[in-house]
Amino acid sequence: MGAAPSIAILDYGMGNLRSVEKALKKVGADATVTAEEAVIDRADGLVLPGVGAFPKAMERIGELELDRMLRKAVEIRKPVLGICLGLQLLFESSVELGGAEGLGLLEGDVVQVPAGGRKVPHIGWAEVSWEKPDRLTDGLRPGEPFYFVHSFVAQPTESELIGTASYGGRFACVAGKDRVWGVQFHPEKSSSAGLRMLTNFKEICLDGGS
Repeated sequence: MGAAPSIAILDYGMGNLRSVEKALKKVGADATVTAEEAVIDRADGLVLPGVGAFPKAMERIGELELDRMLRKAVEIRKPVLGICLGLQLLFESSVELGGAEGLGLLEGDVVQVPAGGRKVPHIGWAEVSWEKPDRLTDGLRPGEPFYFVHSFVAQPTESELIGTASYGGRFACVAGKDRVWGVQFHPEKSSSAGLRMLTNFKEICLDGGS
């Protein structure tokens, strides 16, 4: 499989940590679940997972100073990938449970999924359309299905929008700028398409900031 970049999966007690770790190892990455700054500093890339409520997640991230570590990584152009709640946390704020500020690494806010009267949370497979080419989505076909579990969605700027899906109405499900990305679905649960995306992220982590 070639070189194995080190990828730190940030552990703040709210995430599908082991399945993400297993999937990254399957595509050839040296993945570690951690909240230790020394390990995070040494890593070639970071994954911010997340399952649960936005305000509680931000509280835990602040307590562990992972927000500071993430910003430090972004400043030196270390690749970052947010998954599910991890995507939402990258944005400026969320309306969930009365609202909370996010990390502000991507522009925009998080709102309830536009379900159009359908059951919330949105759980299941949905086809994803690519709004523009991106290294994270190399080799993925338009309409590729990914697995979702969520009640809220991010509203990125047009320049940061990479992928959309539909559940009642269309919503953003992949966003990014520079070397920070977020995906609303779970690539670690999305079969071959998810593994291809994680492989792309692994390759990005090998390129040393280009």
